[in-house]
Amino acid sequence: MARGSYGRGVTSTRTDRWLRLDGTTNTRDLGGLPTVDGGTTVRGRVLRSDNLQTLSEVDVRRLVEDLRLREVVDLRSTAEVLLEGRGPLRAVPGVRHRHFTLLPERGHHTDVFAVEEADAPELPAGWAESILPRQVAEDDQEETPAVRSYLGYLAHRPENVVAALRALAGDGSPDGGGATVVHCAAGKDRTGVVVAFALAVAGVPDEEIVADYALTAEVIDDLVAKLASSPTYAEDMQRRDVASHTPRAETMRRLLELLHERHGGPRGWLTVHGFGPGEQDALRARLRDQQPG
Repeated sequence: MARGSYGRGVTSTRTDRWLRLDGTTNTRDLGGLPTVDGGTTVRGRVLRSDNLQTLSEVDVRRLVEDLRLREVVDLRSTAEVLLEGRGPLRAVPGVRHRHFTLLPERGHHTDVFAVEEADAPELPAGWAESILPRQVAEDDQEETPAVRSYLGYLAHRPENVVAALRALAGDGSPDGGGATVVHCAAGKDRTGVVVAFALAVAGVPDEEIVADYALTAEVIDDLVAKLASSPTYAEDMQRRDVASHTPRAETMRRLLELLHERHGGPRGWLTVHGFGPGEQDALRARLRDQQPG
């Protein structure tokens, strides 16, 4: 895939890609983005979002009835899922929930949605205590903390990055049986990395991927306030200022640069980790209105 130039004047991240819901602050559609071959990603297939715990009844109806939401891909840790409890979409029989944590965790890596909460691992006093320390490769020591974190997702949980993308690809048909939403807590870091890979596979140029990632900065004040209202995240929100939570374009730009240098780009990384051309075609078809193969 052609590498982006990170040029100025990107206009694809328009406000009409935002999905304004009562219970989220950072939900938007991955449709409407230009591709390197002159195409456009299709709306209503894949959404990215922050935590879905506080959706209103109106939100749920809009997602399920209007947008035909059929699957939720949750990138939070096991502890986060259990501490936050069952969100409103868990009560909707037609919506499937899948869990792929991107953080190294203590204990068993259980898909929390595949078992009853009673069978899930016991939580420590604070959810952050369930996260294992990341090992930083020597070559990455000089990178910024955010870039090191993103590289950590790829180093520690590559199988779940791939599994999340397989879920986004659906059954290989363009409409995939309905819409899918991928989310974490804020919808910016873990979600941002998975979305970057999905958009790269769809043929979205690097500068547009960077712009989409940075778009969360427009809602960061409301996003931090929302997370601060939850006991699960309040301490972290209060410990750091808003600026430290704000995504910066240079973070995603640097991640993409490293992927190009080391693997020939996101698609090269995916191929090395078992998400090869056939599956990439299926994901591309999901986002591009093209049949795989």
